[in-house]
Amino acid sequence: MSADLQQRARAVRLAVFDVDGVLTDGKLYFLPDGGEFKTFNTLDGHGIKMLIASGVRTAIISGRKSPVVERRAQNLGIQHLYQGREDKLVVLDQLLAELGLGYEEVAYLGDDLPDLPVIRRVGLGMAVANADAFVRQHAHGVTRARGGEGAAREFCELILDAQGNLEAAQGAYL
Repeated sequence: MSADLQQRARAVRLAVFDVDGVLTDGKLYFLPDGGEFKTFNTLDGHGIKMLIASGVRTAIISGRKSPVVERRAQNLGIQHLYQGREDKLVVLDQLLAELGLGYEEVAYLGDDLPDLPVIRRVGLGMAVANADAFVRQHAHGVTRARGGEGAAREFCELILDAQGNLEAAQGAYL
């Protein structure tokens, strides 16, 4: 990890995730009855759980609204969930005011243009490997993994490592 990314990750107190294309592969599956389903990666989920256990707060801000996302957030213990919110920076402003945090204490993982204002504003703004090229160009870092395929785990472990908590999180399983 570069010295810049490490320094940015060290300051993180809140990690925020987009959903479609970040916690999922970005594909939308619609059922004949109008319902939908999404697939999530268990490695990503455990990374989020380890991050929460280390004391980092977590949030999801998504432009779409889905009961599946609500269930996943509850299963993982994600503290703050905002769905159906196109202007993610407005949502983040509200959350930071509520938590008493500054932008420099936020890490965000996104993949597409609606994520870009947040990526550019926060202390650690990252994009997944298969994110839009323009978004990748403006991010502080890009994961090696694709969205829905371990990118969130990589993001979480980067923060844990920079904060000196990765070994302890992994060591709990020895």
